[in-house]
Amino acid sequence: MNLAGLPMYDLPELRWATDGWWQALRRGFAAEGIGDIPAALDRELTAHGQWRRLDLMFGQSCGYPLTHEFASLLQPVATPCYAAAGCEGARYRSWILVRDGSDVAGLDQLAGAKVAINDRASQSGCNSLRFLAAPLAKAGRFFGSVTETGSHLASIEAVRTGAADLAAIDCVTYGLLARHRPAGLFGTRIIAAGPVAPALPYVAPAAMDGATLEKLRRGLRRALEDAAAAEARAALLIADCAILPRDAYGVILEQERAAARAGYAELA
Repeated sequence: MNLAGLPMYDLPELRWATDGWWQALRRGFAAEGIGDIPAALDRELTAHGQWRRLDLMFGQSCGYPLTHEFASLLQPVATPCYAAAGCEGARYRSWILVRDGSDVAGLDQLAGAKVAINDRASQSGCNSLRFLAAPLAKAGRFFGSVTETGSHLASIEAVRTGAADLAAIDCVTYGLLARHRPAGLFGTRIIAAGPVAPALPYVAPAAMDGATLEKLRRGLRRALEDAAAAEARAALLIADCAILPRDAYGVILEQERAAARAGYAELA
């Protein structure tokens, strides 16, 4: 039995949309002759658990794991284009958030501050922020403390409550919250934008053959044209998908290397 998962933007209030989008994908894949398509998405395994599965048929990952820990296990199928502020076609960025009552106007005023990150293996939450802070770091340090929260939502909450002074938040997550859970952003504001990088890719196992990969891509195009899933796509801010070469994700590695060249190899 194959497995499928779309864990990256699966907010509780959007599960109906994620499930609706998956049903459109199933119809598209079936029309292309793909068999053994999961009837429902897996929500038992963690994202990392899904990415390690050899029977993963279709999933979504962050670009940083794709270029690092899972580089030999996953291959990109396509990159969604999101209708969220901060996105540029198939590329996205982070928003740097602080508390609404703070008088901070820029990142340069946050030396010694407490930063919340969702995960050190996150492009939007860590790598992009490290790239931004690298020119400001002194002797390999800029922030006073770094706390890993486990999710963008928890990082936003840390900023709101004062447990952290700032966080870098995926602009798609921010856009979804602004539309579907605006109270989740109350008490915060944006002071800066991170660098662009390819958005979170749809992925398949690296061992998947080229013919099946092309069927997935054609099925995905069918799903984008599926009128029955229009409401689900709109709720998820999915406007289109692009086929990017794998090396397009090399910008993530270059941002990491640029920080290291500046003497700021670790967010600190």
